Amino acid sequence: MDLSRTIALILGGGRGTRLFPLTKIRAKPAVPLAAKYRLIDIPISNCINSGLNRAYVLTQFLSESLHRHLRQTYTFDHFNGGFVELLAAQQTVNKGTDWYQGTADAVRKNLVHLTEDWIEHVLILSGDQLYRMDFRDMMRTHIESGADATIAGIPVSRDEASSLGIMQVDNDGRVRGFVEKPQTDEELATVQMDPAWIDARGIPSHGRDCLASMGLYIFNKDVMVDLLRNDSHSDFGKEVFPEAIKSHKVNVHLFDGYWEDIGTIRAFYEANLSLAGKNPPFDIRNADAPIYSRPRFLPPTIMGNASIEGSLIADGCLIGENVKIKNSVLGLRTVVGDNVTIEDSVVMGADYIESESRGPIPIGIGAGSTIIGTILDKNCRIGENVSITNQQKVDHQGEDDDLQVRDGIPIVIKNGIIPSGYTM
Repeated sequence: MDLSRTIALILGGGRGTRLFPLTKIRAKPAVPLAAKYRLIDIPISNCINSGLNRAYVLTQFLSESLHRHLRQTYTFDHFNGGFVELLAAQQTVNKGTDWYQGTADAVRKNLVHLTEDWIEHVLILSGDQLYRMDFRDMMRTHIESGADATIAGIPVSRDEASSLGIMQVDNDGRVRGFVEKPQTDEELATVQMDPAWIDARGIPSHGRDCLASMGLYIFNKDVMVDLLRNDSHSDFGKEVFPEAIKSHKVNVHLFDGYWEDIGTIRAFYEANLSLAGKNPPFDIRNADAPIYSRPRFLPPTIMGNASIEGSLIADGCLIGENVKIKNSVLGLRTVVGDNVTIEDSVVMGADYIESESRGPIPIGIGAGSTIIGTILDKNCRIGENVSITNQQKVDHQGEDDDLQVRDGIPIVIKNGIIPSGYTM
C-alpha cells in the first residue's frame, strides 16, 4: 500500500503536566526513552518503516530540545522529498497570538501546510505512545472499507476500559458509538462488544469485550478540513472524533500488538523497565522495523567488576568496581562510582562526558550510593553514600526541589544535585 500521498501530523501534546517534572524544561515528545531514544522517535520510526517520510510535529511548549533532536536526526536525501519538521505555535496575521487550545485546534491552525494537491490523506499520530505499527495495513483498511476516516482500535478488558475511550462497532467495522472513559456499568454497556466479533477478525479476544481508541487516525484530507471548520472543537479524541461518527463513515482498524500510552510518570517508569527484561513486551531489537534516533559517536561502555541483571546499558557509560545493577535502564554517558547499587531504576545519563568536574560533585552516581525505584533525569550529580529508596513510601513530594516524588517514584530532575550522605 503506497503512502506517497499521505502526510503525517504528530501531536506533541500540551504542557505534559502528568509527566512533570520530566517535562519541566522539555516538550513531552523530547522525554528520553529506553536508554538512547526519545518518545518522538517511536511515531517517526513507525512512519519511516511504513514508507512514509513526510511528517510535521506539532508542539508549543519548551520545544527547543525537541527541535534540535529532529534537526540532528531526521535528514532525508534531496531526491525523495522527505522531511520531518516542527510546527510550533506562533503568531500569525490571521490567527492572532493564541496558543493551541487542543489537538484539533493545533491541526486547524496549521491547515495551510496541508493545501498541497499531492496530499490525499492525513495520518494523525500521538507523540507519547510506545508501539510498533505498519501504517500501510491501516491505510489498506481505510481504502478497502471506503471510509472517510479510520481509527486504530485495540481490544481491552472491561477493567482497563475506565481509563480509555471505548468504541462500539457494527458488523461491517463501522464505529457507531463512543464513550470517553466509561465509569459505570451502564455507560460501558452502550459500547460493549461481543468477543466473538473480535475473534472472527483474526485477533484472539481472550474474553476482551471492549475496543479502545489508540488515538491514531487516518482522514481523507477534505473530510478532516470539513470537520475542523467547527471552531468550537479543540480536541480530536473528545470532540472531532465523536462528531465524525455522526456525520461521516468512520471505520476501525484492529490492532493487537504492544501499545502503551506514556502519559504519566508511573506509565513512563514501568514502560522503561519492561524493556530491560529478557523477553520484553516491545522488542527494541527488531531489525525489520528498527527504532531510529540521532547517531552519536560515543566510546563503548567501560565496566569494572560489575554484576548486571536484566538491564539496558547505553553507549558511553563508565561503570566502576563492585557495582550491582538490576532491572534498570542506564542512558547514554552514565557514570557510576564504585560500590554502587542500582535496582528498578531509570537513569537517563548525561548530555556530555564531563572531562573535569564543574563543581564539588561530578556528574553521575557517587561511590557507595544506593538507588532503588528511582528516576534520575539527565546530568544529575549524586554525591557519595547517597541512599534514594523511598522507604517511607512517600507518594507525592516537592514542586521545585531537585528531588521530587510522583506516583510514589522519587525523581531527581535534570541537572539536579543530591549532596553526599543524603538519605530518602
